[in-house]
Amino acid sequence: MQEIIIGGQTIHKNSQIKIDIPLPNLYNMPSFLSVWAIRGKQDGPVVFVSAAVHGDELNGIEIIRRLKKAKVLKKLNGTLILVPIVNVYGLANLSRYLPDRRDLNRSFPGNTKGSLASRIASVFFNEIVKKCDLGIDLHTASIHKTNLPQIRTDINNEFTLNLAKAFRAPVVLHSELRDGSLRGCAKESGIPILLYEAGEALRFSEKSIKIGSRGILNILKELNMLPKKDSKKRGKAPIITKSSQWIRSSQSGILRTIKALGQTVQKGDIIAYIDEPLTDKSQAIEASFDGIIIGKSQIPLVYEGDAIFHIARFKDLEHAEERMEYFHEKSLNLDATDEIKEDSIR
Repeated sequence: MQEIIIGGQTIHKNSQIKIDIPLPNLYNMPSFLSVWAIRGKQDGPVVFVSAAVHGDELNGIEIIRRLKKAKVLKKLNGTLILVPIVNVYGLANLSRYLPDRRDLNRSFPGNTKGSLASRIASVFFNEIVKKCDLGIDLHTASIHKTNLPQIRTDINNEFTLNLAKAFRAPVVLHSELRDGSLRGCAKESGIPILLYEAGEALRFSEKSIKIGSRGILNILKELNMLPKKDSKKRGKAPIITKSSQWIRSSQSGILRTIKALGQTVQKGDIIAYIDEPLTDKSQAIEASFDGIIIGKSQIPLVYEGDAIFHIARFKDLEHAEERMEYFHEKSLNLDATDEIKEDSIR
């Protein structure tokens, strides 16, 4: 029998337990990495779902709360490890970063004798990540920006690409690895991770939460950790794109956006205007290539060079428009995935 030990506790079959793994104290107050471990009756993959690696990214916390309450998990094969708040210090301060101003997602795999960020990274990586076969890491855009729900992964890897498709977010974006990132270090250890990006920091987005909750269940079904239902209910495949680019402000001023998340744009389309607040002058901002808007600034005050629109390159705009119309219509439909009902995720 596969033995799974987290925080010194053995996760037995057909059990659900909460584990508090000690972290460095917050001054004189004890701090813990709190984990829910759910193990089914049968052996199977071990999958972790993590949120709030950046402390101001809250959607994932709510996704995990709803996921834990899903009744279908009673049919789970394998083990699901839920870590709703990785960066407990950042969350307490409503901050993306740790108190030492380091980015936890640039601190992996960590070091038990390193900085605060490095020590937390070491605990999470060694106690959770290295004991799993797959991870799903939940994020939002950074402060004052918002993201269309999307999966970021290595689309050249057939396994992760198939899982990304199964998630059923509107967009799958190829993403290169970054030094010190959770995904990069996990890959070096042979553990693939899917990154779910949706919504904005310090805000809940109901659409992002619902797509994320159902997407994780879709992944578990794809891995045969949950029973599969009628495939006709799974919806349309996502838009898959290999590259993206931020469009930056050409001058400082007041930003008036013309295009919204999920809209397609053609090269030369006006997507925003930047106005000078004390004159009548205005500068049009144009799309520099064909694609779909997957991220945008939420604040109307911009400096020259600020990132204002994130566009994923995509040539078949008719296909993209069809897919986005479907997702706009269906993403809030609670019946689209009958395993999660309203009374089981609230």
